[in-house]
Amino acid sequence: MEQKKKSAKRFLVIAIAIMLVSMIGASLAQTSGGRVTIKDIRFETSTGYQMSGLLLVPKGVSAENPAPAVIASHGYYNNREMQDANYVELARRGYVVFSMDLPTHGNSENTKDTMGDITLGMYEAVKMIGSLNYVDSSKIGVTGHSLGGTACDVSVQLDNAAPLPLISAVLMNCAPGTYMDESGNYTNIYGNRDVGILFAANEELLVTDEMGLLSVDPNAIKVPGAYYWKSTCAQSFLYFGIDPVGQELRSAETIYTENIDGKEAIRTIYQPSVTHPSSHFSKQSTIDTIEFFEMTLGGQNPIAASNQIWQWKELFNCLGLVGVAMFLMNFAILMVYTPFFSSLRANEVVAPIPLQKEGKIWFWCSLAATALFGVLIFSPLCKALDGVEGYGYNLVLIPQTSPFVIGMWAMLCGLFSILCMVLFYIFHGKKNGFRLAGRGVTMPFKKIGKTVLLALIVVTVAYGWVFFADYFFKTDFRIWVLAMKAFEADKLLVSILPAILFLVFYIANSVAINSFNYNDIGKKSWINTLITTLFTVAPAIILLFIQYSALQTTGFFLFRSTFMERISTVWLYPFLVILPATTVLSRKIYRITNNPYLPGIINALIITLISCTNTATWL
Repeated sequence: MEQKKKSAKRFLVIAIAIMLVSMIGASLAQTSGGRVTIKDIRFETSTGYQMSGLLLVPKGVSAENPAPAVIASHGYYNNREMQDANYVELARRGYVVFSMDLPTHGNSENTKDTMGDITLGMYEAVKMIGSLNYVDSSKIGVTGHSLGGTACDVSVQLDNAAPLPLISAVLMNCAPGTYMDESGNYTNIYGNRDVGILFAANEELLVTDEMGLLSVDPNAIKVPGAYYWKSTCAQSFLYFGIDPVGQELRSAETIYTENIDGKEAIRTIYQPSVTHPSSHFSKQSTIDTIEFFEMTLGGQNPIAASNQIWQWKELFNCLGLVGVAMFLMNFAILMVYTPFFSSLRANEVVAPIPLQKEGKIWFWCSLAATALFGVLIFSPLCKALDGVEGYGYNLVLIPQTSPFVIGMWAMLCGLFSILCMVLFYIFHGKKNGFRLAGRGVTMPFKKIGKTVLLALIVVTVAYGWVFFADYFFKTDFRIWVLAMKAFEADKLLVSILPAILFLVFYIANSVAINSFNYNDIGKKSWINTLITTLFTVAPAIILLFIQYSALQTTGFFLFRSTFMERISTVWLYPFLVILPATTVLSRKIYRITNNPYLPGIINALIITLISCTNTATWL
């Protein structure tokens, strides 16, 4: 056991070093080696709520040398950091960039239960940026992904009504735009602004056939995203608002111009080979964004669009995730060597259970049954919750949709796992020498209290590093849609319900993979860890495989009858990493403690905070 303590000390130091390298490297990338200043700002909107964002100002920009500006927005259930590809690349090319948290997202103030409160937020950012004396107010662009693209559209409509319009260029990413007026006639709401639409070729979330975005080509129904530019709505957009019927077909990836009110305006549709959620994590989408704004606004530091460094930021951010995971595991292990928590330490490293033939049958059948249950329950659950919760902003008790939906799914999987363990114990384990106390399933109440306390300490200290990174370097630990980021105090309150749901799953999961399923199958202990890890993550893998296989062959998800089914599929992406990582962490801590509840609680609290700080929060 002493060797385990020394090893934990060594890896703890390595983990801290990795996190520091992550912070420094990500900071250098997002500031272009110190040539861009990045500020975390808050401002009050005209309607009385507070908004947040990251403001990036290139070196040399001043009132005497104003620069063009771009306001960038994330989509629904995301936050400002999800636009890092755009804000890193545009800022290093000389643009002032404001990457905003839409209202009720990130660090912006939570709003009431109307989508309008969210989409109105972008124009508040436009007005704020337009008031800065180092911004060229005649060269302001807006871009946004998904709901952020819709916010761009709303901003144009608000700008049209303003005494002095501010927006000169618009790029909507995975958002269709407006093509018709209230009477159903084709229209050009964008006037003489330069406008582009970046529409994913493998679009899976927008129900394009219901939105009138498919062409009349009967083959179009098979691949809705790829055929978007052939639709009559998209063709009307490329023809600057006229009825396209009878006109020559215009193409994607082509720049079209027309003189409107004395100004040559641009219309174009980009069609990168990406999916909806990967469109803001794509080199090609970023190339399209750079080229559009270089063409329409003109940066002060021209760099080839293919020359991108945001991937380095993501690499260093991801390195931080590795570091914090190592820290969690080894800090927890070292804490059980302290006098106060020493009672949580096992006398020796926990050994696997030897299994006979009948035990092996129970092992494989319970793993397979649990994984299959997770797959089969997903779609019915999403349908049921969509009927109850709609789009997630009409129930006071459920202010966050994604943690609630995924949490409910996890809880049901956890309860089924408990059922499997009970059946195993009654029909096999009890009569074959399986002892609950010996595997840590039962323990004294005092020990349970210390377990909860230690879990809270470990999670708090680990997140301390996240806040350290945010305060000193304006960075966090993330990769694409999986992120550990600093958060405001309100997120703790909304985390209570999801925490309960995730506690059921992660405690049940930890008891199952450790107390019941840690056995001698395979010559090495890591083989058992690998098996339990694969079955734990199997439901997410299988569901994503089913959905995207259907998308490739038919153009649509298999489970798509409700919005919740489609969007919940996207929410599974982070769990491709989370589930294997938490399984390994759970096993490592259990072998030192013979306590499945400690890693179960740690995992539940960490995943709750990750889930609840990266989504929308409604009042």
